[in-house]
Amino acid sequence: MFDLKKLKDIIHENQSFLLTTHVNPDADAIGSEIAFYFILKELGKECYIINHSETPYNLTFLDKDKIIMKFEADKHSYLFKEMDVLVALDFNRSDRVVSMQKYFKESNKTKICIDHHQDQEDFADYFFVDTEYSATGQIVYDLITETGIVTLSEETAYPIYAAIMTDTGSFRFERTTPKIHKIAANLLEHGVNPNDVFDKVYDQSKFSKMKLLGKALDSMKLYGNSKEICYMVLTRKMFEETKALESDTDNFVNYSLSVEKVKMGLLFVELTNGFKISFRSKGAIPVNKLAAKFGGGGHINASGARLMNENMYNFIPKVLTESEHFLES
Repeated sequence: MFDLKKLKDIIHENQSFLLTTHVNPDADAIGSEIAFYFILKELGKECYIINHSETPYNLTFLDKDKIIMKFEADKHSYLFKEMDVLVALDFNRSDRVVSMQKYFKESNKTKICIDHHQDQEDFADYFFVDTEYSATGQIVYDLITETGIVTLSEETAYPIYAAIMTDTGSFRFERTTPKIHKIAANLLEHGVNPNDVFDKVYDQSKFSKMKLLGKALDSMKLYGNSKEICYMVLTRKMFEETKALESDTDNFVNYSLSVEKVKMGLLFVELTNGFKISFRSKGAIPVNKLAAKFGGGGHINASGARLMNENMYNFIPKVLTESEHFLES
């Protein structure tokens, strides 16, 4: 367990901050950034949020003031040298910031990591990481409520609720504890409308996303002698036909676990310069260890890997074979 007072001290002792998160950010990533930004601004700090990826359209409601900027080296690289503190939110491996990795690692400024994932890389000066947390947003919530660094407000409660709601699978995943429900209740007491958050995150999808989901479901296959592995494949052609985005694939892999008797689900997504794999599992099957075999990582039941400049079709048989062996063991 880490010391939130130390994090509070670092914030008070410095004046300028650069916040960032992982490639293809989800609601926990964006929500944690926005909530942390509000804390810093309330304290009168200079603060910027710069990400490798565009904010997914269904999460732009969390950034109504358009605070978040997409990284451009010629415009933003100087900030990695000038800000007092670099803050990594919702990731603990430097390659997750892709185009910013070089600038982040080479900076001699203070670096802190706030996260709840496993498979940690030693790339920061201070780590506020605990896998027992359901979401990075929960760590930001505890920073506010346990240290009193600022007073919890409706403005800050909204992004924190979105972070926790999504990373707990709408309060159904393993780390959904009594404490999490108490936190959610407190956030609602501060003005959060849960129907509004759920609707904006999940029920305002573009038509192109739904068309892509249809192609993903149509590609679904069972694998292995026991048929306990279910996988889907999305090709570049499918993206071109539907005009969908890579970020639209968020949560697609979870449909594979809805098939009876399936214990492990995989989603292969072809990128312009490689491909990515999403791994999901039920029970005590640690797919983060399977993802690590392909250079990835994440949670016990939800992990991923990105293989750049590799041919997806060459790897699919290897990944499926390895997955079956892993499941059997």
